Amino acid sequence: MPGPTDRGRRQEGRALIVIDMINTYDHEDAELLVPSARRVVPVVARLIGRARAADAPVIYANDNFGLWRSHHGELVETALARSHAELVEPIRPDGDSLFVVKARHSVFYETPMSYLLWQLEIGNVVLCGQVTEQCVLYSALDAHIRHLSVTVPRDAVASIHPHLAAAALEMMERNMGARIVTAGEVDFTAS
Repeated sequence: MPGPTDRGRRQEGRALIVIDMINTYDHEDAELLVPSARRVVPVVARLIGRARAADAPVIYANDNFGLWRSHHGELVETALARSHAELVEPIRPDGDSLFVVKARHSVFYETPMSYLLWQLEIGNVVLCGQVTEQCVLYSALDAHIRHLSVTVPRDAVASIHPHLAAAALEMMERNMGARIVTAGEVDFTAS
């Protein structure tokens, strides 16, 4: 049976991967992250809307807050019940959104993400969310080594440390061939 390592089938589709935006913001460094998240939430919400309008898959890849018995609905409910619900409500998953629970930084690390993208015939991923210098960076690297094209809209990723985020974006562009653009430049209809 063919699988994610089978390169016989050309994968042209594009998907939006929303990284760790379902967040309780009650963790270390949250006070540094919240201002950046406030700036990107409206941009991410518009990206999600544009992806949905173009029938591009929207895949949420999210930490599980260490709640190993929970499902994605509980994660959303937990985040909405915390003090920064206004950062979650505008970008919450709808009934058509896909959800991958992750335990570590990369959206690929010990998750079904590779197989899901292969099944959906996705060859191009648009990464948005948080944190630029951590989960977005590691996810971009893992996408690159899986021969996926990577786009990162710089105005749709939140950071804890802006100088590290700038370096991470430069590394993604130079070392991984990622397209670093603005959210307005992302075209979900192109392959």
